[in-house]
Amino acid sequence: MKASFQTLILTLLITSVAQSARADFTAFVVPDRKPIGEMTRGVALGISLLVIGFEFEYSESPKTKIRNTPSIRSGMFNVLVQTPISVSGLRFYGTIGGGVFRETLNVETKTNIGTNLGGGIKIKLPGPIGARVDYRVFSLRKSLRKELLQRLYIGLNLGF
Repeated sequence: MKASFQTLILTLLITSVAQSARADFTAFVVPDRKPIGEMTRGVALGISLLVIGFEFEYSESPKTKIRNTPSIRSGMFNVLVQTPISVSGLRFYGTIGGGVFRETLNVETKTNIGTNLGGGIKIKLPGPIGARVDYRVFSLRKSLRKELLQRLYIGLNLGF
């Protein structure tokens, strides 16, 4: 009797979590690079339960003509904490994560680890498409950059 009750509870928990789990794919650009046309771009693939979510994000900024500004590629794993329901089609979240990055400046290349902290808004649009606005601050260990890396991105989100 005890084992069947535990099995029933476990089955209910698994099915309730599975029904509330959502996956999404986001493609984004960071429109703050100069000169015009040299934008950071990237993709993120995530899974969200009711309040907690996880995502992997890859981004790349191209080589730039700005003096002493390195190009950078990064792969970050993030944990999101989000509002359990959307309010007027808006779902707010905070995120923290870490991963690896590779910078190139002239002939020098550096690969190391980094962390990021930020937050944003997922905006529900008609159908499976949504928009996402995200702000992150990156701490890159032994970076070639002279300034703090901050990123405000705008992306299109496909939920499935």
